[in-house]
Amino acid sequence: MKTLVDAGPLIAAVNRGDTYHAACAALLRAQTDPLYTTMSVLTEAMYVAGARLGWTAQEALWRVSLRGDLLLVHPDSTDMQRMSALMHRYRDLPMDLADASLVVAAERLGTCRIITLDRKDFSVYRLHGRRAFEIAGP
Repeated sequence: MKTLVDAGPLIAAVNRGDTYHAACAALLRAQTDPLYTTMSVLTEAMYVAGARLGWTAQEALWRVSLRGDLLLVHPDSTDMQRMSALMHRYRDLPMDLADASLVVAAERLGTCRIITLDRKDFSVYRLHGRRAFEIAGP
């Protein structure tokens, strides 16, 4: 089954001081198929990792991505419209761009499995307005 990954587990996996480091690193290592994410999520992970830990953490994220363990799902114009509609629908949470991109990527890939630390929001989001996410993570 195709699995999406959010920024939180990526950041935790490269931050040995993070409470979720061991669990996230083990969960990501245990995946036998490539993980999918979006450029919005990778941008968020790179920014936070760089701000908290510097280049070394960003370099680790680059290694994961460049060796093919992390595949990017790029939005087209229809996806962008869907992301806008989702952010409007979930504006009371509010939903950010990275989360909207993951919902759209899940819909496009036909998967509901996501590795995230954000159980609160991803337990609310629905794929195609109906199907709940299967949340993996600590």
